[in-house]
Amino acid sequence: MEIQKKYIEIAGKKMAVIDEGSGEPIVFLHGNPTSSYLWRNIAPNFKETNRIIVPDLIGMGDSEKLDGIDNPNYNLMGHYNFLDQLLDKLEIGNNIHFVIHDWGCALGLIYARLNSEKIKSITFMEGIAIPLTWEKWPEVARKIFSLFRTDAGNELVLEKNFFVERLLLTDPITPMSEEDKKEYLRPYLEEGESRRPTLTWPRNIPLDGNEPEETLDVVKANSEFHASSSIPKLFINADPGLLLVGEQREEIRTWKNLEEVTVKGNHFIQEDSSEEITKYLKSFISNL
Repeated sequence: MEIQKKYIEIAGKKMAVIDEGSGEPIVFLHGNPTSSYLWRNIAPNFKETNRIIVPDLIGMGDSEKLDGIDNPNYNLMGHYNFLDQLLDKLEIGNNIHFVIHDWGCALGLIYARLNSEKIKSITFMEGIAIPLTWEKWPEVARKIFSLFRTDAGNELVLEKNFFVERLLLTDPITPMSEEDKKEYLRPYLEEGESRRPTLTWPRNIPLDGNEPEETLDVVKANSEFHASSSIPKLFINADPGLLLVGEQREEIRTWKNLEEVTVKGNHFIQEDSSEEITKYLKSFISNL
C-alpha cells in the first residue's frame, strides 16, 4: 500500500492508522488476524475522491500491544473502545461510509448503531453480523474453533501461530505471494502474548452462549438494529464463502435497504477479489 501510517495515542497506547485524501470519509476495518494490509489493493483506489481511514486494531498490525497476560481489552468491547476513541480524535465528522470485514464488521456495526445519524452507508462482507450457532458451521470449523476455547487453544495460537499460518495464509483461492505472507506474519513473530489478539477474537465469537455474555448481547443488538435500519447497505457475498453462508446468508438478505453482489473467495476475499470489490464499492457509493 503506497501510503503512510501515522500514530495516534489512545489510552496510553499508540494506534497505527492510514488517513489520507479528503471528502466523505470511508473507514475500512479489518478483523482477525489481519491488519490494514488487508485493504492494500482496495482503499488506495478511493483517496482521490474520499478521505480514507484504515486503522490497525489495537495489538494488531503496527498498533501497540497491550500489557499483561490475557488482557481483557482484546475482547470485542475493548477493541471498540480503542477504535471509538481513535475515530473521535480523527474528527471524521458525518457522511461516513464503513467498509468492514470479519470482526471489523461487528465493530463497524456497533459504531453505526450508536451514531446512525453520522452514517451514509455500510458495506460488509464475511463478518460477525448476526449471532451464530455451532450446528450451522461446517464440521471442520466447529472442531477447530471448539479447540480454541480450550487450553489446547493456547498452544495452537500462542505457540504455533495457528490462526495466521493455517487459517489466514492458506485461505485464498489464489496462493499468496511470499511478500504478502511475510507482512501478515510480521506482527506475530514472537511467541506468546504478542499473538493474544488472534486467540481472544475466536473465543469471543457468539456461538450458542459459549462466549462472554456481553459479546452476544452486542451482536444481537447490532443485528436487530441493522435489520430494520434505513442506512444503505451493500452485502458483498463470498462464493463459496465461509462465515456468512447458509442460513446466516439468508437472514442477512432480509435486512432493510440492502443490495447484494457476489465475488469469489472463501473468507479473506480481499486477497482473491480486490478488483471486483473496488468496482462494486465505487458503484455503490457513487449512486448514493
